[in-house]
This record gives sequence, C-alpha cells and structure tokens, in this order.
Amino acid sequence: MKNLIKTVMYDQQRMVWNKRFIPRSFPESIIHGELIVVISGIRRCGKSTLLNQIRYENSEKDYYMNFDDERLINFHVEHFQLLHETFIELFGVQKTFYFDEIQNVFGWERFVRRLQDDGCKVFITGSNATMLSRELGTHLTGRHLQTELFPFSFIEFLKFKRFQWKKRDLYDTEGRARLIGCFNEYFYAGGFPLYLKEGRDDYLKSLYESILYRDVLVRNKLVNEKEILELVNYLASNVSKLTSFNGLTKVAGVKNATTIRNYLSFLQDTYLIFQISKFDYSLKKQIQNLKKTYFIDNALIRRLGFMFSGEKGRLLENIVFLELRRRNFEIFYHSDRLECDFVIRQGTAIVQAIQVCYSFDTSETKTREINGLLEALNAYGLTEGLILLNDASEQTIEENGKMIRVLPVWKWLLT
Repeated sequence: MKNLIKTVMYDQQRMVWNKRFIPRSFPESIIHGELIVVISGIRRCGKSTLLNQIRYENSEKDYYMNFDDERLINFHVEHFQLLHETFIELFGVQKTFYFDEIQNVFGWERFVRRLQDDGCKVFITGSNATMLSRELGTHLTGRHLQTELFPFSFIEFLKFKRFQWKKRDLYDTEGRARLIGCFNEYFYAGGFPLYLKEGRDDYLKSLYESILYRDVLVRNKLVNEKEILELVNYLASNVSKLTSFNGLTKVAGVKNATTIRNYLSFLQDTYLIFQISKFDYSLKKQIQNLKKTYFIDNALIRRLGFMFSGEKGRLLENIVFLELRRRNFEIFYHSDRLECDFVIRQGTAIVQAIQVCYSFDTSETKTREINGLLEALNAYGLTEGLILLNDASEQTIEENGKMIRVLPVWKWLLT
C-alpha cells in the first residue's frame, strides 16, 4: 500500500494551479483560522480546481490527495496514518492538508479531527451533501466552515470568455451588446467548465450517468434505475413547476410517496436538483405544501428534459434561482391568490420578493407578473420589489404605493 500511495502522490502532484484556469469566487475568510474548510458541490463543477487555487496561494501545498482515484479503491481509514507518514517522508513536515472527494473513504472524519487537534489546517471537498453533513455533524460540530461551489456564475463565464467587462459596458452600446450576446450563450450553455471548453453533448451524458449510477444508485443501493430516469426526465421537463410527492408517484411508476420522497432526497444530495417550498409561518405546512424544482445547470436541463421554445422563461427562472443560492439566500416561493417566484427570508422575516418573466410580451403578462409581486409585497409588509426579465430597459414602476424595479437578468447577475 505504501508504494501505491507514493505513486499516486507523485502523479497527483502534477495537478497544480494553471494561470489559464478561471479563478473561482469563494469567501476569503475560509483561508485563515483553524477551522476545517469543506467545499461541496456537484461533480465536475470545479471543486478540484478551487482546491488547487487555494493550494497555489498558500506556502504549504504538498499534502494533497484526490480520493476519487480508482487506484485508491482499497484505501481505508486505517491507511490514513500511513498516508500522513508518507507525506512527511516525501515532503517534510507541513501543517496544511488538501483532500479531494474524501467522502469516498468511510470514517475519514476521525482522521481529519485528529489533524485539527494537532493544529493542522485541513481543506476537503465532497460531492454528497447529506453524507458530508452527517459526518461533519457527528464528529466535527463547530470545527468546520462549509462553502458550496456551483458551475460558473455569469461573472465567471465572462472570465472564461476573456471578456474583461467594466461598469461602463452596462450602458455603452457596444459593451452592452457584447454582454447580452454572452448572456444569450450562457443561457443555454450553462456553466460546467469542461462542457464550455469542449461543447460536446456526450460530456453532459457522461456527467449525468456518473451522478446517476455512482452517486444515486450505487451509493443508496437502488436497483430500479427506470424509476429514477423517469423522475429526472419529468422534473427537467417541468423546471420551476409545482409538484407533489403523490403526483410524482404516477410519473415514476412507484407505489407510494415515501419512495418518491427518498428519490428526491438522493438527487438533492448530489446537487443535481434543488427543491423549494411555499413560504408559510407554519413549518408543518411548509413541509406539506407543493414543491418547485430547479436544476444545477441549464445545459443539463436541455440534455435531460424536453421543453418547447416558448418555455424559455423557466430556464431564466432557473438561472435566477442558482444565483440566489450562490448568494447564500434562504429561498421560498409565494402563493395565495396569485404567485411570486421567489421570496427571501432572513431570520424569521421575508425581506425581498422577486418575480421572473422572460418578457412583457403582452399587457396581460405584465399585469399578471406585477400583481403577483404586489400580492407578495403586501403579504410580507415590503415596500419594494424586483422583476427580472430576459432583456428590458431598466425602469421603476410605482404601483399602489409600492416601488417595483425592473431589470434585465444579465445586469442583475453582474451586481
């Protein structure tokens, strides 16, 4: 095992930061202090790149191991001591560790805790939200900081396109046209780095199959892949639409809602999908209410589902949802007589209401969207609201004593 560990270590030392990579956004506070840093997110969204970005910026960078290497399939928790000794033998004594996809090793959290007890700084990544949370909560409560990484944001997409935009480009004719052109591309292509680089749909197929089989079916010991496939296809074809557990049983061909609830939980663990609830001051009612489902990336939605061209508003809504998640907001939807797409909670209060619409193509559409937002503003005692359109002139609408700001989504993404 020791010779194998050495081979893998030396091979993986080639995985270093390249200045051509796109720097990822992350809270600077995670670099400092003694807390363990946990970077979680879907497969291939750039967690390893971010880990190497952090390594590049630190003076100690040699204690790195990616446990998603097939050569480490027989690496178990008892081998961590050997790993540590090999690090010291090859690179001398260091106090900073970088572990990629560490959840592949059962019991890893005990070793990481021991490292922290010894005064070490540890950075880890993982692709399974619940598994990480369960292990962190059991053995590392109060000892870690967790940050989620998503595929490229629009700002990161512009960096990928080598477009160094300036504030004047928001208003300058040429700059604005270029930004809108980039957003139109981002709208369909999404933000998975390698897909943007290669543009091959078979890459999306490979990514989805890896998530489905490795992270959902194998990890949760499921055997009926047809039910999961039917469920994902339906959800991708109906992004942002209201669904119930009972309704989805018929879609997937399962017998009870508990099975559907479990399937959805497993899919959310991988960061493939997210579900939000209708806001209610009663937690019980929140749990019982219909859910809205969003996906990690628009390119995957196009690959996995079926949409008519007239349904682009739901892809736009998916982009807005993802950006709200990146900004670490607690997100719900509002529904009473009318609907509002997103309401944001801080503490126990709703502090913001946002409506998303592809365009005000008819007066009826405009009236419906404004009235839905106004209902939410009145329900939560807010004086200002936001409507995001695919592209529109920035304006402010005053209605019934409320101020409604209208912005194009691409400009909102840059604020």
